[in-house]
Amino acid sequence: MVPHKLQNLAEAMIETLQDLVASIAPDKTKVFLPIIASFFFFILFGNYFGLLPGVGSVGFFETDHGREAFVPYFRSINSDLNTTVALAIVSAIATHYLAIKYLGLWHYLQKFISANPIFLFVGILELIGEATKILSLSFRLFGNIFAGEVLLTTTSTKLFAFIVPLPFYFLEILVGFVQALIFAMLTLVFMTILTAKPEH
Repeated sequence: MVPHKLQNLAEAMIETLQDLVASIAPDKTKVFLPIIASFFFFILFGNYFGLLPGVGSVGFFETDHGREAFVPYFRSINSDLNTTVALAIVSAIATHYLAIKYLGLWHYLQKFISANPIFLFVGILELIGEATKILSLSFRLFGNIFAGEVLLTTTSTKLFAFIVPLPFYFLEILVGFVQALIFAMLTLVFMTILTAKPEH
């Protein structure tokens, strides 16, 4: 009955996300919130687990095409393009599923297909835009997290390995939060736009 510190922290995070979702999609908050919160926390904790000691820095050396390459045992999940592309595809599928659910199949298809040649051209551009959303979501997250991992690995291999990387660790804590928030908010905006009923 009396919440502890961890529960208070969890409730504060969920309530903050709920207020954010409600400010953008007030009538669909109950449907969008679980999806947006799942993306946010999965990406956030994945980014932060990548900052733990030993992740990216403990591994073995392997010979590849005559060159010796370092292969870490553990890496940040979002520094792998497979994960970020999978997240972007799930985001796109959920967005289009909700669009069909809220608009109906006919009105959903009317966003992309029309007898009017001008609107047909706009619909084709919309379809191309939907495909580029997957690329932009996945490459933005991957690029930022992978760049941070490379930066930390580079600064941690020299003489001052315990001093030089410290400012970069604080920067990566901020970047990990911002990238999780950007992915979640872009997904929310895409869902809100695609589920909005067309106005004449």
